[in-house]
Amino acid sequence: MLPPSARVGCRNAIAPASAHTRSAQTFKAFYATIRSLRQTYEPPEPDDVEPSEKDFILSLLRANPSLRDTKSYLASFGPRPQQPKPPALRPQGTPVVAEREVAADAETKPPDIKPAPPPVVASILNPVYRRTALVKIQAPFTDRQVESIARGMVYLEKLGLVSVIVVENDHLGRGDSGERAVMLEETMRVVNALEKQGARARPVLGSVVRLGPKPGDETSTEPREHAIPEAHTFPSDLVHIRSALRAGEIPVLAPFALDSFCRSVRVDANDVIAALVRGMVEAAALDSSPTLSEDSPSLSPDEVDLTPLRLMIITREGGVPSYARQGMPHLLINLTSEYQYIRETFDPRWKSVHPTALSNLELARTCLAYMPPTSSAVMVSHRSPSSLIGNLITNRPAVSSSLPHALLQGNRKLTPHTPTLLRRGLPIRVVRTVEELDKAKLKTLLEQSFRRELEEDAFWKRMERDLDFVIVAGDYAGAAIVTREPCPPNTPSAIGPITYLDKFAVLPKHQGDGTVDFLWVALHDETYGLGLPFSANPNGGKEGKGEGRDLVWRSRADNPVNKWYFERSTGHVRQGDWVLFWCDAEMRLKTEEGRRANAGLSYLEDWEQGRLGIWSEVVMKIPSSWKPKTQEITN
Repeated sequence: MLPPSARVGCRNAIAPASAHTRSAQTFKAFYATIRSLRQTYEPPEPDDVEPSEKDFILSLLRANPSLRDTKSYLASFGPRPQQPKPPALRPQGTPVVAEREVAADAETKPPDIKPAPPPVVASILNPVYRRTALVKIQAPFTDRQVESIARGMVYLEKLGLVSVIVVENDHLGRGDSGERAVMLEETMRVVNALEKQGARARPVLGSVVRLGPKPGDETSTEPREHAIPEAHTFPSDLVHIRSALRAGEIPVLAPFALDSFCRSVRVDANDVIAALVRGMVEAAALDSSPTLSEDSPSLSPDEVDLTPLRLMIITREGGVPSYARQGMPHLLINLTSEYQYIRETFDPRWKSVHPTALSNLELARTCLAYMPPTSSAVMVSHRSPSSLIGNLITNRPAVSSSLPHALLQGNRKLTPHTPTLLRRGLPIRVVRTVEELDKAKLKTLLEQSFRRELEEDAFWKRMERDLDFVIVAGDYAGAAIVTREPCPPNTPSAIGPITYLDKFAVLPKHQGDGTVDFLWVALHDETYGLGLPFSANPNGGKEGKGEGRDLVWRSRADNPVNKWYFERSTGHVRQGDWVLFWCDAEMRLKTEEGRRANAGLSYLEDWEQGRLGIWSEVVMKIPSSWKPKTQEITN
């Protein structure tokens, strides 16, 4: 038996190739096994500002955006495509300059004249369209911490996202003597820090929201899953914010509101932010209304789109603690399907370290209900200003939530200050019979995702015979189809029947919005993660009850998605034009490892003997679900 340290790095498994040639051929797989899901974490040394985060360009590079992320960013902030202008007619007699002469003339220009940057670079560093973000700065912070936060706001402004900031102070009780003076001082501290970083800021010390629900809210019969804001605002109340944005200034607000007697009183900053989000969305809708006249002030070229693109909550606490990671932050939250369960599983012991986590979670839920579906919220520590850039450009969590827990903690990517990204998300449900499926919508999803035409008769016949379950995201925005594949006779129960991931598909318009991660986490909870405490999610599945099973699937060797699969699988083995992937049942490994204590696990356990050969024999014989490529969809 090998010591535990020898098992952490890798495990090699050798198994027969098939039932017929088991004595002649073997497969050798090199893979890493998920071991300890709970490793002791040593927090980094306290340092308010990382030196590398002072460089704006380095912060951009650390965001590491994909091509899809870059296109999405440029679609929001870059120049809009314009109709090409017809070439100007050259007056008769104008000499034609040869290309060589033009090049020679360019070489003779004075060296102090720099060439213009490429259009893509120029559009990032000088965005054409400016958008807004609501930012809650949850003080108290030291001067150095405020400087770090201000630097993040300046970075965002350079990228076209102008912050509307609301300042709060948790240590100042409501009704305390001199609270108004203290809040005004906190507001001016933020203004001064922004200007010290080179930005232009404007304190908005008056009230821009009104206490109480908006007229009509209490009698409205419209169904809502979120709380109604305890304050409201009208488009005419936003004049000071509009003025600051038009002047290129960052508005900084104190948490004041007008009561029924028109007195300016201090209120919870969450109420101010929720009212502002709703009011700014409604004002932006009026701005874009076709009934407005062309000379309306709202159509000024200097106008900033008031629709909030992001909600940023900056605290000393960081993200929302996760029951799945022993209090380390959630990476990505699907508010539609996870909100209530997160509240129910919030450990009371976390309250002392994360006193406002749940109230900020509720704030995000309320705000995202009014914001566009592509918007997101991020709860971030003051220690991570550069992560705000990553969130803006990629709109993804700092680390994917679908990565294995051991991988996240093993390479120390997950820290107490890792941000939590929150999306409105989609409902997740588990369907166990073909009769419950909407065949037309599932067919559309599969064909648009794979860009192939489904062989319907054969596919549905196979589903009726072998289907285990289907995880559906939203109204078929994504789906994971899992079957139970029968194995040859006398196959050990630990190996067969095979839990096989037949299809994993997401509509193109939902790729990059978190749906992929939401689906994979649900897939983990229903298959190889089953039996673990944090797999008890109320999505209509087994809710964590049962015995986990190894998950197996195949992918074409040239599939660009394989890099994503490599990061999430326990192991893989190449089979000609295919790659066979699998994820080991985590509870089984964890139980066996605990039983052996310090002895650890071996490279090849008894229950793993011959499984690669059986998997390969069964999986490689599964027929294709698609029509021949000559009939491939071209649109």
